Formats: sequence, C-alpha cells, structure tokens
Amino acid sequence: MSVVVCGEAMLLMLAEPGIPLERATAFRRSVAGAESNVAAGLVRLGHEVRWLGRVGSDPAGKSVLAMLRAEGIDTRHAVTDPHAPTGLLLRDSHPARAIDVQYYRAGSAASRLAPEELAPGMLSGARLVHVTGITPMLSDSAHRATLRLLDLAAEAGALISFDPNIRLKLGAPAQWRERVAPLLGRADVVLAGEDELELLGVDPAGLGGLVVVKHRDKSATCGGLRQEAFPVPVTDPVGAGDAFAAGFLSGLLRGAPYEVCLREAAAVAALVVQCANDTDGLPDRAALDRALASFTASKTGAGETVHR
Repeated sequence: MSVVVCGEAMLLMLAEPGIPLERATAFRRSVAGAESNVAAGLVRLGHEVRWLGRVGSDPAGKSVLAMLRAEGIDTRHAVTDPHAPTGLLLRDSHPARAIDVQYYRAGSAASRLAPEELAPGMLSGARLVHVTGITPMLSDSAHRATLRLLDLAAEAGALISFDPNIRLKLGAPAQWRERVAPLLGRADVVLAGEDELELLGVDPAGLGGLVVVKHRDKSATCGGLRQEAFPVPVTDPVGAGDAFAAGFLSGLLRGAPYEVCLREAAAVAALVVQCANDTDGLPDRAALDRALASFTASKTGAGETVHR
C-alpha cells in the first residue's frame, strides 16, 4: 500500500436533489467519511490505498465495506463490531441554500476504535498516512488510537498528512483546540482551512511541515504559491475539502512540484462540487487531465474541449 487512511466511514442516505430533508421521500445510498473520501479519490488517481476503521455487523456496515471494496480500497484490516452500529448520515442537497446534515454516530462502531487494534503490519510499505481531526474527536479511545497511528506512521517512516476537518457537532471549539491542535505539529503535511487554523489557534508559520491553507475566497496557498479556484457551477459543496486533499496528495506522491499539486487539487475539488454526493465527481487520471485541459482552455479563451 502506498497510502493508509484511518477514520469513520458511515452509510450516507442522500435525499433527492432540491428536496428539503424533512420532505424527502427518496434517498440514494452511498458512503460518507472524510478519510474514505480521500481514499476513493486517491485510488481513482492510481494509488493503492488501505482503509483502517470499524463498522457494525449490520446491513449498513456490510454495505459500507462492499462499496469501499468496489472502489478498490483495501479493507482487509477493517473491524466488524457485533455490539455497535455503523454510523449513519442523512442529508439533503441544494445548489443555492444551506444543506441540512444530520449525523447519527454517537456510540457507533467507529467511536470504539482503540489503540490496541492498530498494529505495525497494517502500515507496512506505506509512504503516506492520512487522518483527519474527526477521528480523535469521536471518543477518548479513538483519540488514543489516533496518537498510536501517528506513532506507528513515524516508526514506519511514512509521511503523515493531517486535515483538521472541523465539525462543531462533534465538540465545542475548546475541545477541538485541546485535542486536535497539538496533532498538527506532528504532521509532515497539513491541509487546513484558514478559518480552521484560526479556531484552533494555530499559526501556520509555527508548524514544521508543509502547510496548505484553503482560504475563504476558495483559493489555496502552499510554499508561497497561490491557486485560485476554478469557476464551475456548484451543485453541492460537501466533500470539496476531501477532494482537494486527494488531488494534492496524489501530486505529492508522484513527486510533482507544489504548483502542480495545487492545480490538480483545485481541479479535483471543482469536479466534485458539480455532483450531489461526495464521491461521484472524483476523477480518474484521464478525466483529471481532460478537466485541467478544459479549465485551462476556458481561462485562456481557447474554448472548451470535447471528449469523443
């Protein structure tokens, strides 16, 4: 495996487009989870990825694992818990108004992640280990497991990638500052929103690794470089940050210059926000190249590209 991710994968039930959640009668089944989104994005771009996590031994858990495996993600070390349910996420999708997201993850199998479930062999050969701030915020044991994961990654000589991915439904700002802020200092690559760094009270200049900052105007900076967002019609913004992470990390794994990493990250994010769920818009390598050619052509006035 070139990449290992660790976190919660939930069953996503997405309401029919444009219908408020409380009025929806038709839902589409999918997978939700920051780390699993990044895993799917990296697999489609040609990388081998292993997912570490827990699901319940319920129909939702079986469905989640089947969908992850269908993407080509290695789930051989996934834990199936017979005593706790798989997390559930219900949400709607609107292009022009606030999206209602409801999490049902308290007491989930993923929240029972424990450090003793993580073994060195799970990271064997990994070049990169990716985790988000959501995982340590799930529970005390999941926090300890995250610390164990970072220790194992360091011992394996793998790069550590960390995205705070702040969700205030999981805890108050003070809890995020206490539990998640210290983890940024242990990462080799930090992918964080400008607002997230402010909430955590972290100065990016004080971090020792590579810091990619996603700004409020949708641009991103890294190493003195700036990448503007590609102008596209937004159907649903959920999943844009995970898509950006997948694009950037793919470039990094290939040894591409930061300028290329940023450009590909912005392109993957632009493709994802044009689709209703988190993963439908994730491209393979050829689709990403076509999108970049199209975005560049539009920017220079050269016209659109057509794939026949």
